[in-house]
Amino acid sequence: MAPTPRESRPPVEPYKVKVVESIRLPSIEEREAALRRSGYNLFQLRSDEVYIDLLTDSGTSAMSDRQWAGLMVGDESYAGSRNFTHFEETVRGITGFPHVIPAHQGRAAENLLFSLLARPGTTIPNNMHFDTTKAHIERNGAKAVNLAIDEAYDLASLHPFKGNVDVPRLRRLLTEATPGEVPVVMVTLTNNTGGGQPVSLANLTEVREVCRAAGVPLYFDMCRWAENAFFIREREPAFASTSIREIGRTMFDLAEGATMSAKKDGLVNIGGFVATRDGALAARLKEQLILFEGFPTYGGLARRDLEAASIGLQEACELDYLTHRVGQVRYLAALLEAEGIPFVHPPGGHGIYLDVRRFLPNLPAVDLPGQALVVELYREGAVRTVEVGAVMFGDDASDGHAPLELVRLAIPRRVYSSAHLAYVADVVRRVWERRSSITGVRMVEAPERLRHFLARFAPLAAASGPVAGAPAS
Repeated sequence: MAPTPRESRPPVEPYKVKVVESIRLPSIEEREAALRRSGYNLFQLRSDEVYIDLLTDSGTSAMSDRQWAGLMVGDESYAGSRNFTHFEETVRGITGFPHVIPAHQGRAAENLLFSLLARPGTTIPNNMHFDTTKAHIERNGAKAVNLAIDEAYDLASLHPFKGNVDVPRLRRLLTEATPGEVPVVMVTLTNNTGGGQPVSLANLTEVREVCRAAGVPLYFDMCRWAENAFFIREREPAFASTSIREIGRTMFDLAEGATMSAKKDGLVNIGGFVATRDGALAARLKEQLILFEGFPTYGGLARRDLEAASIGLQEACELDYLTHRVGQVRYLAALLEAEGIPFVHPPGGHGIYLDVRRFLPNLPAVDLPGQALVVELYREGAVRTVEVGAVMFGDDASDGHAPLELVRLAIPRRVYSSAHLAYVADVVRRVWERRSSITGVRMVEAPERLRHFLARFAPLAAASGPVAGAPAS
C-alpha cells in the first residue's frame, strides 16, 4: 500500500506545547547494561533508560490544560464526591448505560465483570481477546475464544474493518452451546491484538442480532471506542457526516454494557469503569468493587482523577484530536512503507504492528523472533516497543506458535512530535538493514500467567534452555 502525499507529510498538531519533559538518549554501553539487568525484557527497563517509549498507549497520554485544571477541583470525599457525579454523567452521556461502576483501570474492570460471569465450563467469545482480558477469563476457569474474521490474520489485506467478528462462527458457537454456557459475548473496539483494527457498525449490528436471538448479552471492551468511531466515520459512507459522539452512541445502543480502560480514549494516566444496563448485575458489581477497589463513588481512584477522566472522555470525541491521532500513526506508516518494512495493513488507530515473520524470516518461532526484535529496536536507538506474539500468546496453541507474530509500536496520545516519529522510523530502518544478522532469544524465567510482563530472557548463546510454559519447537 503506497502512502498518499497527505500521509507522507507530518500531521499538524491541534495543540501547542505548554510544558516539556526532558529526555536523553542513553549511550550504547548504557543500553547494553540495561538489557542485561532487565533480563532482555523491556517491561523491566527504567523510564530514564528509554529515549522514545512506544511500549504502550495506556496511561501514557499527555493531559490537557483543562484536565490539569480539573485536578484542582478534586473533591476527595470518601462517599458522594461531586467528581463522581460528573464522571457518571459523562459516561452515561457518551454510552447511554445507566449504571457506572468506576475502577482504577481496565483490568480492574475486567476482574469485576469476569469474577461474576466467568465460571468453569463457560466460554466467552470475542473478536480477539487481549492479554489481561484472556487472563481474567481463564483465571476464573472459563475458556476465551477468538472469532475475528479471516482477514484479521492476513497482514497484507486492506479490508477496512479487520476487527470484525466472524458472524457465522459466532452464530454456530451460540447455537451449539448449552444454556448458560456462554454468559457474555465481548467485542474489542478497536482490535488491539490484531493490529488496532476497527469493527464496523454493520458488523456490530449483526453481532447484536445473533446475541439477541441466543439470549446472550453483548458487551464491548470500549477502551479505544473513539478511534473505532473515527474509522466508521471514514469508511462507512452512511456516517461520513456524523459526529464521533453520535457514532459512539449508535455503537453503544447495540450493547448491554462495556468495560473500559480510560487510560486510552479517556486520555488519563489512571482510571476505568464497568458500565451496564443490568441493574441486578450492577448491584453485584458494586459489592465486588467495595471488596477489591473501593467505595462505588471512587472505585480505587483519587476523586481528582475521576474529574480528569470526565474531561478526557469528552476531549477524545473531538474530530481535530482524532484526525491528528490517527494521522500520526499513518505518518509513521508512510515512513516505514517507503523503506519496504513489513507491518500490518492498513495502519490501525493507535500504533504500527511490525510483521515479525516477514521482518525476521530466518528465525523460527522457537527463537522468539518478536522478543528478539524488540530487543534490537531498543539496542539500536533506545526505542521501547512490545512483542505481541509467541511470548504474549504462545500458549494459545499446543506448539507454542502464536497465530500472529507482531511487534507493536504504540503511540502515546499528544506526547511525541513528528520528529520523534521520524527518529523511530530511522531506528526501525537501521534494524531492518541488518536483519539477517539478528539472532533469537530464549525464555529462562516466566510466571504462569501474563508471562510477558515478568519473564526473563537470554540471547541464544547464553541461554540454558526454555522454561516450562515457554513455546516449544
